[in-house]
Amino acid sequence: MRRIITIFFLIIISFLLQSALFSLCNLQGTAPNLLLILTMSFGIMRGRREGMLTGFFCGFLYDVFFSSLIGPYMFLFMIIGYLNGSFHKDFLMEDVMLPVFIITVDEFVFCFVEYVTGFLLRNRTNIGFYFVHVFLPHILYTIVATIIVYRIYVVINKLLKKKVKENEAV
Repeated sequence: MRRIITIFFLIIISFLLQSALFSLCNLQGTAPNLLLILTMSFGIMRGRREGMLTGFFCGFLYDVFFSSLIGPYMFLFMIIGYLNGSFHKDFLMEDVMLPVFIITVDEFVFCFVEYVTGFLLRNRTNIGFYFVHVFLPHILYTIVATIIVYRIYVVINKLLKKKVKENEAV
């Protein structure tokens, strides 16, 4: 129960930071995708199921506040969380290179889906411009945020695991 409440608060805090604070102090009109970082982190730290559930709630918040439909980002975040959960078995928590590589791929997929749904379907086909001016700044900013935020999530995950072991011992 403590894990669920903690993840709920992390989702709310990440959403508020992403939508309120980082949107005010952004670089080149971009902000790091903290909800994607959270989905990726709990996917690789806790497995497919937890990654998918975290992705579901992160995507739901993203759909409610940033999209005109409910469902597309929820589905995308769920898929990303589930696929990231595949790395759970081959993962060392202290290693930061695997999460950086994974978030790079995740953010690229996320930006590409936004490009397809927001621009390509409206016959705006200049992907080179979009790649240089949108993809790269988003990816780089999210990578920098991942290096910082991921370590916080590792500490929180270790504390949650420790509390679970203490409760099982009693």
